[in-house]
Amino acid sequence: MTRQVFLYDPPDRFVAGTVGMPGRRTFFLQATAGGRTTSVALEKSQVEALAERIDELLDEVVRRSGGRTTVPAVAPAELTDTDPLETPVEEEFRVGTMALAWDADSERMVVEAQALVELEADSEEEFAEAEEELLRDEENGPPMLRVRISGTMARAFAKRALEVVNAGRPPCPLCSLPLDPEGHVCPRQNGYRRGL
Repeated sequence: MTRQVFLYDPPDRFVAGTVGMPGRRTFFLQATAGGRTTSVALEKSQVEALAERIDELLDEVVRRSGGRTTVPAVAPAELTDTDPLETPVEEEFRVGTMALAWDADSERMVVEAQALVELEADSEEEFAEAEEELLRDEENGPPMLRVRISGTMARAFAKRALEVVNAGRPPCPLCSLPLDPEGHVCPRQNGYRRGL
């Protein structure tokens, strides 16, 4: 089967968002351009790691350029996007592997999110080889979302993504585990329920 690549170069909008109530949220990356929208599901930790890595990569670009780049040091306020995801949110696939790259010639961040694939291997070496082969297979690999965005748009994406991650349930002041509206069983209270 030929690999399906959802390419946005550039998107009109590229954001991280959620569907559902805190504690039961599903996280999505969503790209929109020219009347089409692609939504891919992923874990909260993947959204957080992606946003942090984007900021780190952009900081490195700024540092190496000596200030001769169009990449802003922080997300511009005029690009703040607090709108919800485009609806209906239809999941194309669940993300397994993500990759980031900086194209210095065009000053664009390349974000790739590849569908989760179950790999079978007898050893860690075989698993690593199978994973590497899968990533190189441009023709027959799993579905992929590929987005090319400016450094400015990447900063705005990262800022919103971290805000989305942190907008969940507040942490317990004692154990830092998330508090549900009805409280939680706090290990620091020897298993007693702690309310809000």
